Amino acid sequence: MFKGFYNLTSAMLSQGKRLDVISNNMANVATSGYKADTYTDTTFREYVVSRVGNKDKSDPAEIGPASYILAPSRLYTDYTQGSLEETGMPLDFALQGDGFFAVHSGDETVYTRAGNFALDEEGYLCLSDGSRVLDPNGEEILLGTDKIKGDASGGIYTEEGLLVAQLGVFSFEDNAELQRNPQGYFTGDGAEATVGTSVLWKTQERANVDLIQQMTGMMTAQRAFQSAAEVSRMYDQLMTKAATNLGNV
Repeated sequence: MFKGFYNLTSAMLSQGKRLDVISNNMANVATSGYKADTYTDTTFREYVVSRVGNKDKSDPAEIGPASYILAPSRLYTDYTQGSLEETGMPLDFALQGDGFFAVHSGDETVYTRAGNFALDEEGYLCLSDGSRVLDPNGEEILLGTDKIKGDASGGIYTEEGLLVAQLGVFSFEDNAELQRNPQGYFTGDGAEATVGTSVLWKTQERANVDLIQQMTGMMTAQRAFQSAAEVSRMYDQLMTKAATNLGNV
């Protein structure tokens, strides 16, 4: 009977984690360049269930596998292209194809698909949190003005056509090896400057979150969580009653 508590508790923990991931995806539906996460779980241990007779147990029949509890497996990030939207803003850039912008966040170089840039107080190209955008050589980009033009290779020009900076676009051998940090940036080793990705000026890449899919997943996870909680309550009442009756024997 106590094994049932393990199953039910692990189910509630797993569905709770799934709800957290879905909620985070939905909260970032308006975040430029956001990539949706998917939570997966796995069985902690499997065993074979067999049926045996009441008296003759010499010839059991295998029913199938079962598991004691669920355990977290990993988060998978969907790196597919988000929709592209023209904004008309001179400091908005979007990537079409594989690759990431690089920025300085604290003392670390991290990577992002967000291209809704701005200028900080010193005139450096940055994101809303102040992280400065880098060029292909890992140097911060000083513009000083938003009176610029951009081309498909990431070049940034004055209105007169003078090249003043180059956006760095970096790629990885395997995006699945990247990790998302608490600030929402991607971290990983082996970044290489790439020239095969188009950079769209005055454009933003929207989050690749499918709201209908996320809402369906949320309702499914909520129902599973509530069902496990209700059965767990029934288990608790049953064991309380059993313990009380045993105490009266």
